[in-house]
Amino acid sequence: MARSPKKVIDGPVYDARELGVPRMLVLGVQHTFAMFGATVLVPMLTGLSIATTLLMAGVGTLFFHLVTKGKVPAFLGSSFAFLGGYAAVAPLAGREVDGVFMSNAELLPYAGLGVACAGLVYLILSGLFKLYGINKVMRFFPPIVTGPIIIAIGLGLAGSAVSNCQNNWLLAVIALAIIIVFNIWGKGMAKIVPILIGVLGSCAVAAILAICFGETITLADGSQYIALGGNESLKLFSVGAIENLKSAAWIGLPIVGKQTVFGGVDWSNASLIISSIVAIMPIALATMMEHIGDISAISSTVGKNYIKDPGLHRTLIGDGVATALAALLGAPANTTYGENTGVLALSRVYDPKVVRIAACFAIIFSLSPKFAALVNLIPTAIIGGISFMLYGMISAVGVRNIVENKVDFTKSRNLIIAAVILVAALGLGSVSFGIGSVTITLSALAVASILGILLNAILPGNDYKFKTEEEVPEASTFKI
Repeated sequence: MARSPKKVIDGPVYDARELGVPRMLVLGVQHTFAMFGATVLVPMLTGLSIATTLLMAGVGTLFFHLVTKGKVPAFLGSSFAFLGGYAAVAPLAGREVDGVFMSNAELLPYAGLGVACAGLVYLILSGLFKLYGINKVMRFFPPIVTGPIIIAIGLGLAGSAVSNCQNNWLLAVIALAIIIVFNIWGKGMAKIVPILIGVLGSCAVAAILAICFGETITLADGSQYIALGGNESLKLFSVGAIENLKSAAWIGLPIVGKQTVFGGVDWSNASLIISSIVAIMPIALATMMEHIGDISAISSTVGKNYIKDPGLHRTLIGDGVATALAALLGAPANTTYGENTGVLALSRVYDPKVVRIAACFAIIFSLSPKFAALVNLIPTAIIGGISFMLYGMISAVGVRNIVENKVDFTKSRNLIIAAVILVAALGLGSVSFGIGSVTITLSALAVASILGILLNAILPGNDYKFKTEEEVPEASTFKI
């Protein structure tokens, strides 16, 4: 019996089953690689468990897909927006609370409680959609607001990508070149997994260079690296990461009891509880705006109106509850990931099943400290080279959002709104203000989002009408 020919990838793919199970699995791995670096960075910066973070990223993503009827190809990873809140409540070096010194590990559950409460704020905005209808609420979030916000999300991450590349521009350029070559000239499966090929190919080059020309160097902070020719600006692998890989266990439980809210909060300490909630909960006002921008970016990338179907009220519930659940169990807040939106734009495979496969991989990998150590071994420069492409893709999607919605820039109001959003997001820096003895810090993107929304509401000439009559094609059902 003759085999049926493989499907030729030419144009968007909305049902990944046409590609076959092996291809779907590889695509899922690619999404896992895209989210991994940023997702594990947050627990590294806050002291939270990397394994628990991976577990709750996977569980949170699956819950999000369940709430959104399995229609939105979004991955929920660690949110960077709450880093300021964690730093205020639970700094890595610990701090004094009412004259008593508390370590980072002791304070993390209180920060988690604040993040959990912030996640519940999402439910309030979701209720507004149900109460007043999406048309009235979306007048506050037209393309002239969401488009520049999406652009700012990508450009705001550009510095991080370049900073990572500076660890070894040679590796970064190799990773970027591999991605471009396979995305433009690749055939079949190679064309839709350029990121995965870029990671594996550049890591192979780094390993060869380390074996043939690598020398161990010690930096001023005491960390050691294998560098090309002993050159500090050409770092390859961290010696510490290699040692961690050797000593890491193959299987380990991801949740640490004392890092959870239930196991680590002294409920009689009302002062610390209230101050933690007050310090962190308002950050949700910023992350909700980022969420709307992310969903707009995914909708623009895929070509489906997810703001209408399944609706922002559902995506907000999925993101908010996933964030609250993750924080309660000792993981950072979740957020829809721009990195994975970049993967969608590159691969043009838009089936949410592929993202759910990535979520399952995240859960499986959370059970293996050895795998976490292996991924942490990937040279920082390679992560930078990949991010160089993905972050730019996010901004390009924002431009596309503005163009496709035919935003009229001959109108002064539109020019003013876009200008204020972009300059505030890229030039302001964080803004801090005090409530009592607690200092709250809003990111530049949060300030830009709020300013854009306010200007759009105040300036005359807001004639935006949300296209609720638009037909939304039916996406695949929740099935892996």
